[in-house]
Amino acid sequence: MFHAGENGKGTRMLKAISLFTGVGGLDFGFEAAGFETAAAVEMDAVSCHTLRLNRRWPVIERDIHEVTSKELLRTAKLKKGQADVLIGGPPCQPFSKSGYWARGDALRLDDPRADTLTAYLRVLRDAQPKTFLLENVSGLAYKGKSEGLDRILAGVEQINRETGSAYRPVWQVVDAASYGVPQHRERVFIVASRDGTRFKFPKVTHGEPLSENGADLLAGIDSIEPYRTTWDALGDLPERPSDPALKMGGKWADLLPSIPEGENYLWHTPRGGGAPLFGWRTRYWSFLLKLAKSRPSWTIQAQPGPATGPFHWTNRRLSAHELCRLQTFPDGLQFDCGRNDVQRMLGNAVPSLVAEVIGRAIRAQLLGKPLKSRKLKLLPPQRSPTPAPERVATVP
Repeated sequence: MFHAGENGKGTRMLKAISLFTGVGGLDFGFEAAGFETAAAVEMDAVSCHTLRLNRRWPVIERDIHEVTSKELLRTAKLKKGQADVLIGGPPCQPFSKSGYWARGDALRLDDPRADTLTAYLRVLRDAQPKTFLLENVSGLAYKGKSEGLDRILAGVEQINRETGSAYRPVWQVVDAASYGVPQHRERVFIVASRDGTRFKFPKVTHGEPLSENGADLLAGIDSIEPYRTTWDALGDLPERPSDPALKMGGKWADLLPSIPEGENYLWHTPRGGGAPLFGWRTRYWSFLLKLAKSRPSWTIQAQPGPATGPFHWTNRRLSAHELCRLQTFPDGLQFDCGRNDVQRMLGNAVPSLVAEVIGRAIRAQLLGKPLKSRKLKLLPPQRSPTPAPERVATVP
C-alpha cells in the first residue's frame, strides 16, 4: 500500500497548485506525469462536485478574486517557493489597448476588480512556484489581437523586477492532435521556470499520414506516428448505447443519417455530393458535423445547439464516456450531473494527454526529475483495422 502523495513506487509526487481548475483536464494530465494537485481553485459548483467525486484534491470552491494567496498556500500545505508548478487556464476576457497599454501602468495585481489573467499573475508573484504553465485559447496569440498575451508577458517581467525571480516565458500554439490526442484542438501554452532555465516544447509526435495523392508524408521521419483517430479512442465502446438522452433531436435529426462520416452540412450544398439543401458556407462549420472513424475528432463544443456536432458516426450525440475518451481523460471518472453539464465541463477542458506530455517535459527540463518510463499513460492505443464507414441513408 502506498500513501497519498506517492506515485505507487514510493516516490514522492511533485506538487502542483491549480487555478481555474474546471473539471480537471490539466490536473489529470499532470497527475499522469507524476504531479499531485495540492490545492485547486474553481468557482463552478458542478465542476467542484465532480472533482471531489473523482479525486481527493483539496478544492477551494470560490472565485479566485476572493481567495488570498496565503489561504491557497495554507490549503496546499506549502510555503512560498515550494510548489513545483502552478497550472491554470484563466478565462480570457478581451483587453483594450487604451488604459493599461496607453499609460504604461504597472499591473495592479492586488486589485479585487482585476481580470482573470491578473489574478493568475498575483498568485504567481505570491507563491513563487518553481515553474508555471498557463493555458488559453489560441486566439490569445493572434497577430494584432495579442493584448492578453502581451499583458501576461509584461506582468511576468514586473513580477521578476519585484521579487528577483527570473521567469522567462516561452509560448507556443499547440494542436492537441500533434501529441496523440484523437481530437484537433488548438490552445496556446506558456511555460517558464523561476531560475530562468529556458523551456523547449516537446517535438510533435503525430501527424497526417497521407497526402492527397496518396504519398506517405511521414515516411522517413523518425518518431512521427499517424494521428490517433476516433476509432482508436472509441473502438472498444458500444456503438449504440441505450441512453435515450443521446438521441439527436430537433428539425434536422432526420437529415443527419444522409451525411457521410467526416462531412457536415456542406455535403448537402451545390458543391457537395448530396442534395442542394443549403447554400455554400451559410452555416457554421459544426452544423451537422459527423465523426469519421479514420480521423481525429474536431474540437468538442462546450455549449452545442441541437444540430451542433461532432456527432457519432451512428447519428447520435456522444456519451460522457466518449467525450472523456476524445479528451484523453483517465477512464473510470464519475459524473453526478446532467448531460449538458458534462458537455459544458468537458468542452471547456484541456485534453489531458497534452498536459501529460508538457508536464513530463517540465519535470525533465526544468525540475531535473525526468520519469524513467517513456510510455505515456493517457495515449490511446492504436486499433486496427479501422472498420469501413457507415452506409449513408437517402435524404428523407
